[in-house]
Amino acid sequence: MTAMPAPVRGSQPTYRERLAPSLWLIVGAGVVAPMSTLVFVGVSPVFSLAIGLAVAVAVVACLIGLAPRLVVDGTTLRAGRAHIDVGLLGEPIPLTGDEARAARGQDLAAGGWVLIRGGIDGVVVVPVNDPDDPTTAWTISTRTPERLAVSIAFAQRGAVAR
Repeated sequence: MTAMPAPVRGSQPTYRERLAPSLWLIVGAGVVAPMSTLVFVGVSPVFSLAIGLAVAVAVVACLIGLAPRLVVDGTTLRAGRAHIDVGLLGEPIPLTGDEARAARGQDLAAGGWVLIRGGIDGVVVVPVNDPDDPTTAWTISTRTPERLAVSIAFAQRGAVAR
């Protein structure tokens, strides 16, 4: 899945991405079809195939439909169910490769908020500058860390101008 502009609630976001699972995870989830078919084969072969197909479709639909979204919309960063005004954030830091791996592991902020998805290499770390917020930083998985960081920075400039 790629990041692309799309309308959200009547405004034009500068960034939008769905953190859908990788193709290999979706194919792997399809393995539930033969397993569930085998459970019901004693009842009826046709019924068991229908159940297997329905279970596989339901699992794949849930994996894709419940995947969190990243949206930078006006002056708000939304990551999954969480949201924060970009004016309360510091400079976003896009990371890939070994730096991203460290940010998701040993360098992960103890008081930080995270939205990490396996199979997505890129990460953006955004410090929280709000003294009333106990969260120190947001660590967010993304397939396009540079674009997300630029979108957050662009929204921050717009928030300052208002």
